[in-house]
Amino acid sequence: MSKSGAWSARGLRDAIAAAWAWFALPGQWSGRRTTGEVALAVVMALLAAGTEEILGGEGWRLPAVAAGAAVLSLVRRRLPAATLVLAAGLTPFAPGMGPLLLVVGWSSGRYIAGAGHALAAYIAAFVLNVGGTLLESWDRQRLLALAFVATLYYLGTTLAPGLAHRYWTQRRTLLHALQERNAQLLRERTMVAWQARLRERQRIAQDMHDSLGHQLALIAVHTGALEVDRDLGERQREVVGVLRNASVTAMHELREVVGILRDGVEAPDGTPAAPARAGDETSRAARGIAGIEGLVEAARAAGTAVGLRRLGEERALAPAADHAAYRIVQEALTNAYKHAPGTSIGVELRYEPDTFVVEILNERPADGPARDAVSGGQGLAGLAERARLVGGMCHAGPADDGGFRVAGMLPYGAAPVAEAAPLVDAADDFRQQTTQPLVGEGRPVAVGPADWTFTERELAMAVRGGKGRGSSTGGAIAIGCGIAFAALVLLVVAAGFGVYFLMGSLQEGMIDPAQYDAVEVGTSEEKVRGQLPSGDTITTMGLTKEGPAMPAGADCLVLMSSEISETAAAEPVFRFCFKDGKLIEKKSYEVKAR
Repeated sequence: MSKSGAWSARGLRDAIAAAWAWFALPGQWSGRRTTGEVALAVVMALLAAGTEEILGGEGWRLPAVAAGAAVLSLVRRRLPAATLVLAAGLTPFAPGMGPLLLVVGWSSGRYIAGAGHALAAYIAAFVLNVGGTLLESWDRQRLLALAFVATLYYLGTTLAPGLAHRYWTQRRTLLHALQERNAQLLRERTMVAWQARLRERQRIAQDMHDSLGHQLALIAVHTGALEVDRDLGERQREVVGVLRNASVTAMHELREVVGILRDGVEAPDGTPAAPARAGDETSRAARGIAGIEGLVEAARAAGTAVGLRRLGEERALAPAADHAAYRIVQEALTNAYKHAPGTSIGVELRYEPDTFVVEILNERPADGPARDAVSGGQGLAGLAERARLVGGMCHAGPADDGGFRVAGMLPYGAAPVAEAAPLVDAADDFRQQTTQPLVGEGRPVAVGPADWTFTERELAMAVRGGKGRGSSTGGAIAIGCGIAFAALVLLVVAAGFGVYFLMGSLQEGMIDPAQYDAVEVGTSEEKVRGQLPSGDTITTMGLTKEGPAMPAGADCLVLMSSEISETAAAEPVFRFCFKDGKLIEKKSYEVKAR
């Protein structure tokens, strides 16, 4: 290939690429959209050719109209105003463009930017469409009737679809903007709530560190001093060692809790811990089912009779459930220390096939429950909440023999953490995809059943919006629906009036063969016109241009026949020609059906 040929081929490719870049709007021409547009263009071409042929077109007009309809269908998104004006102007001269005009009118309502530009485009299309119709079927005696019918045609096929699509697009745009604003407000609310929660947690952490930390440090120092006191016996030193170990454990746990409250994370694994001893709970690994035996040993060292029994084949629990089992035993033992001191306690760990069960039962104290026990009343409630968060449950209450029983059922696998649902979900499209009731003005407002359509949900919102935050949006949608309904009613009324007008005017352009035979040539024009209809109807437009040549200088009246032709391709008509005040000719012939 020569260098000039290569340059020309490259230039052609660049021109095609530039034309496609101009033609294809960003985000508008995906693979699915391209396939749909091509299919629609083919359908429009076939409809245009078929309609043109039915209405009398033939020869080169059929492929020309089909190609024009396909091209206009493809460019209607890129050049909506120009396509609308061109299609409206061509339809009177190429009736096959009629189906395309409906599609172009619908599409232009969305893609013409600006209300002023849209108004100008639709007015220009109206003028060209009605003006072209008057020029194509020119008859000075029927201009008003023809203009009325052409106006109804334009309103029904072009303006009404365009207004409906434009209103729908504006409503969708408004709803999307409100969704984005709602999502932003949710994010901001979450951030504000998190900041407030973080500040409160930091304050609580500081108070716990300043108060409990100091007291636990004093306990640890004094118990450490007592542990090396030579005046104490071996038994007393062992008890003091348990107390010191418990205080050190409490200090480490307090440090972890303070870290979680302050920073939202637990203390690092490398946190120094005291050397492990009997009943030592400072090790992180001990705060699970493996640490329950340490709790029991610590209680026995303190003089409490505690029994531990394991049943079933041991299985691993999820970390959260493992820790919850440890806390249930710990809190149940603490509760027994405070309210039933001196009684024996039984701890049972059962590995059931589908769940893990931990049960703590203490006997009834001989003197009744301790009355001077200090309790905040939150421990057992906290156990129920902890178990629920890992997908299990916890029960605490009196036993049959008068004692007290705490039992927890925990899953082996991990369970999703339950979270409170937000007031309004960003993806919920303003409660349009939920059947949960809303609360408005102190009473529930039902949105509707789950099988409602999108439009019905929006209408329910508009009608029930009432007063409140969304009243402006609901009012706007209600007003828009009212306008659309009023326009539809007016269009139906106008169409009904047009049909009634056409049916009435049909009688002014039609006679039966007997009337034609009764008229004799040579009769005065006044008498003949008195016997015949006026012919002033849209149904006879264009008939004077068809059929045999009219006599020179004659004024002819063409009427349709009330009888139907044997073939659907022809229509029988009667023609009466007058000259110098007399009927000089009458003819009966057939014209091509329109």
